[in-house]
Amino acid sequence: MSEGYVDVPGGRVWYVIHGDGGEGIPLLCLHGGPGFPHDYLEELAQLADRRPVIFYDQLGCGRSDRPDDDSLWRVDRFVEELAAVRTALGLDRLHLFGSSWGGMLAMQYVLDRKPQLESLILASSPASMPRWAKECAELVAHLPDDARQEIERHEAEGWYGCPEYTAAVLLFDKRHVCRLDPWPPGLERAYAGVGMQVYTHMNGPTEFTVLGVLKEWDVTDRLGEISVPTLVASGEHDELRPAHAEEIARRIPDAELEIFPDASHLAFAEHPDGYRERVNEFLDRVEG
Repeated sequence: MSEGYVDVPGGRVWYVIHGDGGEGIPLLCLHGGPGFPHDYLEELAQLADRRPVIFYDQLGCGRSDRPDDDSLWRVDRFVEELAAVRTALGLDRLHLFGSSWGGMLAMQYVLDRKPQLESLILASSPASMPRWAKECAELVAHLPDDARQEIERHEAEGWYGCPEYTAAVLLFDKRHVCRLDPWPPGLERAYAGVGMQVYTHMNGPTEFTVLGVLKEWDVTDRLGEISVPTLVASGEHDELRPAHAEEIARRIPDAELEIFPDASHLAFAEHPDGYRERVNEFLDRVEG
């Protein structure tokens, strides 16, 4: 394992490489949030028995710099950051994995830059934030009455910091983000290292209250431009609803779809063996 820092627009970002000597083509993993560091993805490091697996904490969170400058929290700057990391690490060939926001970033990178990629894996990543917000609202509506009412009341008042609201949001998260009990240590570390400035500026106060610059982000009509082998993954109980994942896979030419049963947003943590087997099968076939 090796680690270090890369200069990117706005500061320095930290990276780590697992399985430096692996023979396969490297897999670069993009975390979600925005602002939710890579720690929750640590189960994917098990893929390093066949290929190098690379993570980096995007600017504004985790071990990377946290500049106090809201002008940096733009999708195009994160695309520039990804390109800078790829260049600095000499990743001429790579597979690209994106979790949630990380998959949104990956899609934008592919659409804007038309880069050379071996493959793309979109793990619980929306193509439309308006659709995401609508479908998350439907999930909130199915919470128990007391939790749903707390969320509705506090959001109507714009008051997101009280314990009652936090408890109601946690119930949503335990249904639709990670269904494991207790949560994995990597997920707990990611919460501890979250960059709230970037998260609230780009997304909003919660997963389902999208008020930031991503509010109108939507690449649905451009998905047909993606021409690399693509695997779209989601969970049965995912906040990224399976029907949304199905449409993404349908619109990307020849994309494959995997909906993991009894899983949510972090299916790779909830069903690590099955998830790893599916990803390895896809990557090996693409390389083969």
